[in-house]
Amino acid sequence: MKIPPKKDIYVAIAFLLTTLALVGAGYWAWRQFITTPPYVDPERYPIRGIDVSSHNGLMNLDAAAKDGIEFIFIKASEGADFKDSNFKINYWKAQHAGMKVGAYHYFRFGTDGVKQAINFLDAIGEHRLDLNLVIDVEDQGNVKGVSMDKIQENLAAMVDYLCLRGHRVIFYTNKAGYEKYLMQNFPGFPLWICSFSENPIDADWSFWQFDHHAKIDGIRGDVDLNTFNGTRKDWQQYLDSVPHTIGTW
Repeated sequence: MKIPPKKDIYVAIAFLLTTLALVGAGYWAWRQFITTPPYVDPERYPIRGIDVSSHNGLMNLDAAAKDGIEFIFIKASEGADFKDSNFKINYWKAQHAGMKVGAYHYFRFGTDGVKQAINFLDAIGEHRLDLNLVIDVEDQGNVKGVSMDKIQENLAAMVDYLCLRGHRVIFYTNKAGYEKYLMQNFPGFPLWICSFSENPIDADWSFWQFDHHAKIDGIRGDVDLNTFNGTRKDWQQYLDSVPHTIGTW
């Protein structure tokens, strides 16, 4: 076997190190600039919350509450049959910490909407929620190639089923998802928007997820940070408007 000259080996090593440096720099830039959270005035938006799933591991939500977290959206389900393994323990920890609790479902584009709604409600069970039910609608993580007509058909079926069962729905998405899937077909529905702009979206919104890398006491690693759109008086009015239908899932 012919051994490459030392010069070629050094060139190859230099190329590899340069490539790794560029990849590292790109990742750093993505974290620092593309997902850098905007300044969110605590006087204008005094109510802060987090959203979690089993990926966040076991958490001390009493410590998070003492760190200023007042509400939490907990992942309950996904598609027609997946249920988050930590939903129940996260729910009871949040209740113990005195947080206002909501649940969210990751919507699968190609899956029957009624089946997804049933899975969502089954995952929640008889747990009393303080916040409206959330349907997470986004391209990230979803399969490609599902027609827009099928996506809208499945989404409408899910929303209709939940509403007929007496629940109110909030959509979670980003600006692109709102314009693509919600703006035309679901006008007037409350919106939980993911945005790193100081003006999150040119539409009414109820909740704003503005930081993917927040550090909160009691939680290891990064966690999503959110705010409610309103004063403490608005917050109380919102809580009073949520239907609490225990045992009627």
